[in-house]
Amino acid sequence: MISRNGIFIFLIIVLMGGITACKTQRGAIKAPLKEEGPEYLFSKLKQNEFQFHTFDAKMDIEYRQGHKYHDFKGQIRIVKDSLIWVNFSQDLGIQIARILISQDSVKFIDRIQQQYLITDYDYINNFLNTNIDFGILQSIILGNDFEYYEQAEFKAAVDGDNYRLSTAGRRKLKKYVRNNDDATRILLQTLWLDPVSFKIKDVKLQELTKDSKKLTATYSDFEPLGKRLFPNTTQYLIEADDAISVEVKYSRISLDKTMNFPFKIPSDYTKAR
Repeated sequence: MISRNGIFIFLIIVLMGGITACKTQRGAIKAPLKEEGPEYLFSKLKQNEFQFHTFDAKMDIEYRQGHKYHDFKGQIRIVKDSLIWVNFSQDLGIQIARILISQDSVKFIDRIQQQYLITDYDYINNFLNTNIDFGILQSIILGNDFEYYEQAEFKAAVDGDNYRLSTAGRRKLKKYVRNNDDATRILLQTLWLDPVSFKIKDVKLQELTKDSKKLTATYSDFEPLGKRLFPNTTQYLIEADDAISVEVKYSRISLDKTMNFPFKIPSDYTKAR
């Protein structure tokens, strides 16, 4: 069984986001890619981002850390820019954990240890030695670029048969800064784009601190969903002293439906420390 700390780290990895994005499309590309400027590539990226109001999906999850391996199931529900709700279970429907994330808070129920946690993003950022917020979590789940952040000065390049966009010091737009946290930033961000769909295939985040962790998210198995392509498979890798990898496969996805977000802490659960 995953420890409380282990499962908490896992939940954050899942909620944080190469492999071929569209194999048939890439197979048609034979000539070297034409170099394009960052403004053009960034505009195409934004035009092709996944659009939704509410998102609901089942998940099959594989978790690896060192010699540890676990596979289990989950369900995720998102209200754009508002709520992220995730429920995790083992076979036979036995619940493991539940998490509810808003713009300001993170609430977590550990069904195994019968504990709960109600905290904010400072706890997560101190725990992971990083800088994340709701918008970053939402974007990495769905394979989109960060909303409400400066477009920054991206540098463009051809990287094999992908386009690469990279930037440093990207900050949140002032009107979207919450709790006076004007230091929220992504120090190093690199995106690899499919040259046909302009969907993000890989994204890497890294902060320039001694103990910072690197997060890479890889998106694949794209299929039409709504008016855009959506990656049915996402692989997350955190590079640290003991690397953690998580593969998430989505199924039974529905968009823009009315949903509820059950989250009740049992009276006999204790607060996690």
